[in-house]
Amino acid sequence: MKKSSRILVFTGDGKGKTTAALGMALRAVGHDLPVCVVQFLKNDASVGELLGLRRLGVEVHQMGLGFLPRQENPSWTDHQAAAQNGLEKARDIIASSRHSLVVLDEVCLAVAQGLLAQTDVIDAVRTAREDDCVVLTGRGATAELIELADTVTEMRPLKHGMDAGRCAQRGVEM
Repeated sequence: MKKSSRILVFTGDGKGKTTAALGMALRAVGHDLPVCVVQFLKNDASVGELLGLRRLGVEVHQMGLGFLPRQENPSWTDHQAAAQNGLEKARDIIASSRHSLVVLDEVCLAVAQGLLAQTDVIDAVRTAREDDCVVLTGRGATAELIELADTVTEMRPLKHGMDAGRCAQRGVEM
């Protein structure tokens, strides 16, 4: 068996990418492994998963500015800068080897939307030491990010309550 860092990608248009990654965080915490989550787009510290992660002692960094505007929007460059700051934070965290599991939440979408250079993300992920795990989430994972990973799961929607008019529910979507 090949011994190296584990790299997983959770991508696709369906619900559950971040949820799957945070399930891995829960499992790692259960084994007393240090975990860090870096969120590239999200910026709402009141969501249930972050409240729960912090109670479990998981280090969380929300680096994003929230929902992405169109590229022609003047605030687009602010989102790019925030994503770049997030990548620098992630690079430092991965290279420090202090965490057995690092989740880069929505990094695939940040690359797909042009907020981050794919090569910079790949370079950062490749600094993970043997036996550590890096999880990349987000829609639109590129072929190169998929190739980098040893495990890739694509979430695809079959049915979603919100399509039928259900509101986001505390504990389910937030």
